[in-house]
Parts: sequence; C-alpha cells; structure tokens
Amino acid sequence: MKQHTKQNENCRRNNKPRILVTGKAYAPHIGGIETVMQQVAEGFRGKACVSVLTCRDNFGMAQKERIQNVRVYRSGSLGTFASCPLSLPYLADFRRKVMLADVVELHLPFPLADLACILSGYKGRVVVAWHSDVVRQKTLLRFYKPIMKKLLKRADAIIVATQGHIDSSPYLQPYRDKCVIIPYGISAAEYDAVPKMPVLTSKLHDKDAKKILFTGRLVYYKGVDVLLEAFAKVKENSELFLAGTGVLETELQARAEELGIAECVHFLGKRMTPELRAAFADCDIFVLPSVANSEAFGIVQLEAMVYGKPVINTSLPTGVPLVSLDGETGLTVPPSDADALAAAMDKLLSDDILRRQYGEAARKRVLETFEIEQVLRKTWDVLLKDTRQQDAPYDI
Repeated sequence: MKQHTKQNENCRRNNKPRILVTGKAYAPHIGGIETVMQQVAEGFRGKACVSVLTCRDNFGMAQKERIQNVRVYRSGSLGTFASCPLSLPYLADFRRKVMLADVVELHLPFPLADLACILSGYKGRVVVAWHSDVVRQKTLLRFYKPIMKKLLKRADAIIVATQGHIDSSPYLQPYRDKCVIIPYGISAAEYDAVPKMPVLTSKLHDKDAKKILFTGRLVYYKGVDVLLEAFAKVKENSELFLAGTGVLETELQARAEELGIAECVHFLGKRMTPELRAAFADCDIFVLPSVANSEAFGIVQLEAMVYGKPVINTSLPTGVPLVSLDGETGLTVPPSDADALAAAMDKLLSDDILRRQYGEAARKRVLETFEIEQVLRKTWDVLLKDTRQQDAPYDI
C-alpha cells in the first residue's frame, strides 16, 4: 500500500492524470483487445500515471511486473471458466487501485470487471471500451446481463470502434448517446521498421504459388473451417497459411486432410510479433473469414492493409466490413459462404493489377483513418473529459 501511496503522491505532485486500464488479459498475451490495451497504456505513459490491472490466465498467485515501462498487476487466479478468469482477488485489487485513479477504462467483455466496478463504490469517471457482445456463452450471459446493464448505465462514456458496434448490439441501443466512435489504430512506422523476411515464401511447396494468409485464434467464430472449404474450391495456384493456435487446430488439420489440400495448407502455430508482421508483408492476400458477431472489428485487417495487402472479409453486421471496404481495399463476402469466398480469392489471385490497386488503397486508408496517434488523441480526450485533468495536454 505504501508503494501505491507514493505513486499517487508523485502523480499529484507532477499534476499528471491517473489512469487505470483493466481487462481480462494483457501482453505478452496476444489478441485484439490486449493490443488495444497495450496501445493505450504505452501511448499515455509519460503523459499520465498509467497502471494496468488484469488477471492471470491460468492458475497462479498475483504478479507484479513492468512491461515497456508500464506497471502491470495480474491478480491471482484459479484458472478460467467460459473464457473468464476465476479470480476473487481481482475484486479487492480493483477497488484498491481504482480509488487512486482519476479515470478507469474497462475493456469489455470481461464480466469480472463489470462486477468489480459496481461493487467498488468508485465515484470517479468510468469509461467502457466495448469490443464486442458476449455471443456464445449463453449460460454466463444469463447471469452477466443484469450486471452488464448496470455498468453501462453507470458508465460516463462508451468507446466503440465503429458504428457497426452500436447498430449490431442490443445492449448498446439504450446508451447510444454515451457512445463515442474511435477506431482502433496501428503505427505504420512500427510496421515499416520490421525487416522484410520471406517467412511464407520459404515454406512454399510451389515457388510460383500465390500466398493466402489468415492470422487469429483457431476458434469457431473465426470461420477457418469455411476458409478450408473455400480453399479446396480455389482454381488459381496458391497455398494457404494459417498463423495461430486454438481448440480447433487438430480438427482443422484433419479437415484439410479430408479435403485433400493438406499439402497446400501450412499450419504455422503461434508466432511472435516480428514473424507475424513479416508474414503480413510477405503474403499476397489476407483473409478474415469470421462467421459470428464475436468478431467485431478485426485489427489484423489493418496489419495487412498497412503493408498494402488487399483483404477479403465478411459482411457481418459488426465493424468488420467497415475496416476494409468492399470494392475499394478488398472484397467482402457473406459469412459462412464457401463458394463466395472461393470466388473472391480466385478473383484477387488471378488479377495482379486489381490486387495492387486494392493494396495501395488499403495502405492509404490506414494512414488517413487508423494511424495510432489520431486514435490516442481522441481516446485521451474521452478519458479525461469532466475530470480535474480534462485540460491536461496530450502533447508532452
């Protein structure tokens, strides 16, 4: 407690805003929400006193560490249930830390954070970063919904990445007036600085084949099963690369064997960030074949687009098709439609000029709309609005 008191005094003495960022997991855990949390925490360090509160994603005691000069506290956990950490200590840790904050940003869905905020009695500014609805965990949702509604009512602002997040969510409808649209972002300079490596080309069986890339967890809503069905129908000379792991990995490998495409499908497993970025730079097209609303944005689209790669995505009612635009930066097909997906892949694989045209437009769209500095500036203004620090400068 003495350490927290000292940190609090230093923040007040330096007149810096105190921001608590909390969510289910944090780096080095890889995922879209974790990426956004890390961007906020690292983007505001130096400008504010930022701390991160999360949970261990497996059995373990509490853990303190510094990641890229950001204080990260992981509450002890008994493991997970329905993708949610089982961590009673998190409730007490949240209350202790939030009382020293000018504002707390909760990255949802994370039911434990909703409950912790409500029970804490915190009177300061509460900002919800709404990444997606809870879609599949029906049993959990039955208990979670009343808590979620209470938190949304309590929240001072709700950040969403696209209009699609609002329009597709029945839970956000009553709180549309609180919603602020701030897209996710990336730093083009960081991606440009990664050395170009033929991480996919070196694995090709046929060196003349075009390279199709998917990255993400191998779980139901990503639609990789549909991607395999579609790839089996593709006529153009190509090979498919799947970067990621998940509960469906063994099943998907077996399906590739059944379809007779195993030799042309590369399961890359988990890859570290430099390798992933090199893979984006080395592919010819990127495919995000998601089939459920759990996919609310798809930051991986931006990672491909910043390297000038065309994207094939699906017409979910979320923000997914609002990131890469159909007929402008890539193609959009109906979810779960293997025939349409195969036709889209063939169209891009067979037309070098169209791929280049879409790719150039994709890169331009990232620089104009999704550059991280624009995103962080807007987030800073929302977080500090109506606090004693609302006039704190972003440019320090």
